[in-house]
Amino acid sequence: MTEKKKIWLSSPHMGGTEQKYVKDAFDTNWVAPLGPNVNGFEDVLCKYTGAKHAAALSSGTGALHLALILQGVKPGDYVLCQSMTFSASANPIAYLGAVPVFIDSEPDTWNMNPLWLEKAVETCMKGKLVMNGKKLPAKKPAAIIPVHLYGMPAKMDEIMKVAHKYEIPVIEDAAESLGSFYKGHHTGVYGEMGILSFNGNKIITTSGGGALIADDEELIQKARFLATQSRDVAPHYQHSQIGYNYRMSNVLAGIGRGQMEVLEKRIAQRRANFCSYLDFFKSQEDKGYQITFQQEMHDMFSNRWLTAVLIDPEKNKGLTREKTRLALDAENIESRPLWKPMHLQPVFEGTPFFGDGTSEKLFENGLCLPSGSNLDEEDFDRIFEVLQKLFV
Repeated sequence: MTEKKKIWLSSPHMGGTEQKYVKDAFDTNWVAPLGPNVNGFEDVLCKYTGAKHAAALSSGTGALHLALILQGVKPGDYVLCQSMTFSASANPIAYLGAVPVFIDSEPDTWNMNPLWLEKAVETCMKGKLVMNGKKLPAKKPAAIIPVHLYGMPAKMDEIMKVAHKYEIPVIEDAAESLGSFYKGHHTGVYGEMGILSFNGNKIITTSGGGALIADDEELIQKARFLATQSRDVAPHYQHSQIGYNYRMSNVLAGIGRGQMEVLEKRIAQRRANFCSYLDFFKSQEDKGYQITFQQEMHDMFSNRWLTAVLIDPEKNKGLTREKTRLALDAENIESRPLWKPMHLQPVFEGTPFFGDGTSEKLFENGLCLPSGSNLDEEDFDRIFEVLQKLFV
């Protein structure tokens, strides 16, 4: 029997003009890092997000690593990070020998809970922070990393209020939220710095890549310097500080320029996917099922990068997230549990956590459904056929 076509969670979707920019890179022999496509990509990112400056980099993880360095994070410093996120939000904290302090989610957007954030700040500053049973010294946190989960903006006004009160820099992880806005401003521009990702599964892709955005030109200039191995101005190779190989290639930036030309279309397609799922699950309510979604508050606009749902067995006749995932998988349809919270990850065992278990409950019941902008009617027919069999 022929295997059914794979329906991916979120696969790359080319727009058609990417090859023009890539061909130009080859035609002009600009295949090495940097070049006109890099400059052009940075310019269009600034224009779209409203940030004054941008540095195109090899990954969002590299961007966050550089942002922490530029904010002066040192070994032993405390960095407050959203727990419900991908590990790339937290790993750069460990790269620098700093201490990650994880913050629980709030139940609406599933992002960093501002109340628990302030509780964590106060605990750090009063010398009451405990890690692996050991009390840590009193210290003001060095940075706060909120994440705009699955494209849903975090409650940035409330988070920035805490940050300003205690004078702590904010680095926004907007890796999943290109095209998302909070109170009319693009995600990533509220804090001192913001990071973007163009990994293969993101709303647009450069195959692999990321960017650092900021209004402070000096910070971005320093980021570019660090990202190119911190090479000093000299006719020979001279280095006065440790650098990194984090710059984006001119070829990949060409893909990014072409992808930016279809970004608005991709956002519309992702949001249409969400509406399709919303309509389907609403049609099941008369059978006694109650599926819930990430909430887009009145002052938010989400790109709906991934449509994620909560399947609480107590509200859905015993139906679980895992039973749903396995049913889809049996039909060669990819879905995925929500991110496992960082404070539950083995690699971060014993690290401080502030919360009430909201992110744990989200992980237990949450499922990301196929959300690619290239899903067609036949794909949705297959997805809904599987789901329909579960809702009896």
